Amino acid sequence: MTADFFTQLPLLTRFREITDLNAYRPLPADWTIFVSDVRGSTRAVAEGRYKEVNMVGAATITAALNVADEIEIPFVFGGDGAVLAVPPTLVEPTKQALSAVSGLARESFNLELRVGAVPVQMILDGGYQVFVARLALNMQVAQAVFSGGGIRYAEQLVKDAVTGADFNIAPTDPAAANLRGLECRWDTIQPAHGAALCVIVQTLPQPDPAITMAIYRGVIDEIEQIYGGDQAYHPLHYDLMRVSTKPQALWAEVRLRGGESRLSQLTYLLQIYTLNLGMYGYRWLQQLRGESPWWDLYRKHVVAAADYRKYDDVLRMIISGTEAQHDALITRLTARFAAGELVFGVHRSPEVMLTCLVFERMERQIHFVDGADGGFTLAAQDLKQRQQQYTVVNSRE
Repeated sequence: MTADFFTQLPLLTRFREITDLNAYRPLPADWTIFVSDVRGSTRAVAEGRYKEVNMVGAATITAALNVADEIEIPFVFGGDGAVLAVPPTLVEPTKQALSAVSGLARESFNLELRVGAVPVQMILDGGYQVFVARLALNMQVAQAVFSGGGIRYAEQLVKDAVTGADFNIAPTDPAAANLRGLECRWDTIQPAHGAALCVIVQTLPQPDPAITMAIYRGVIDEIEQIYGGDQAYHPLHYDLMRVSTKPQALWAEVRLRGGESRLSQLTYLLQIYTLNLGMYGYRWLQQLRGESPWWDLYRKHVVAAADYRKYDDVLRMIISGTEAQHDALITRLTARFAAGELVFGVHRSPEVMLTCLVFERMERQIHFVDGADGGFTLAAQDLKQRQQQYTVVNSRE
């Protein structure tokens, strides 16, 4: 039975292992890839609506995981959307769940969430592959990494003005959206090691997948050389994290999970606002008693479950470091761009933000990290500009 496919994959424990082709397995041909993204996300971010964009993108993953229940499915968060894969038994329920989220995004935020479903067999017929590996975040959570070019192809099919009509799913009743576990209750966070750099790296077409992986391995190695080990550039430190006591900062979650009526939304807001205030009181009481604060243990758990590095045919990272370190990385990426190896996009964010999926408070959860001013969305815009530059230069040759 292919429903257990992802659970049975070997578990990678080091991020660098994503560049090992032997770590991947082909996704079963009877599975389906779902692609989601907020159309006009760059404009929404420019209007200061980055939290709404992030919440809607994470909502698609939340809804799919709630449908999957005990079945572990692979997914990757992209800032303004996500990619995920489901076995045959979950295709129709996932379509219904994501179409409801699309309707909710329109009703709550006036955002257009595009959702498309592409059968893996169709990707294979198009001459592309979908390989997946399983990377451990912590003892409770594993994230997916994809290679083979099939994810990029699926995104092209869904986003193309002509082919998209064959794959896109229309929005439906927002009331059917189940977003249990979706939270956004932290203040924006000062990066652990200085400024935050949002980085997106995409290799240019190569004749051999081994060459593609060698380029990504080289980029990861250079990051390690410039910044140190993964903890040296992790964007979060638990002692810098604060739950928000600003009602307006909690409003995005309220709009998605608080119900349709204004009364139910205000009730939900009061509930989570009181809970956040209670966290401060509880921590103070534990310190007064000389106890080890549970809240500090929880924040460390959040840091360990932070999704700040990902790969789905494209490498995305949030890196914390000094401005000099960021300049050094950009210099090296620029050299690789000039050599025709890759294109990249970057954006410096003064703070980072978390969008959280919390199913068990001290166990199963994952926390998506992005620049607090729309980091990945703005880095993607920067990448598109370099793609255009590369196209223009090569068209002249």
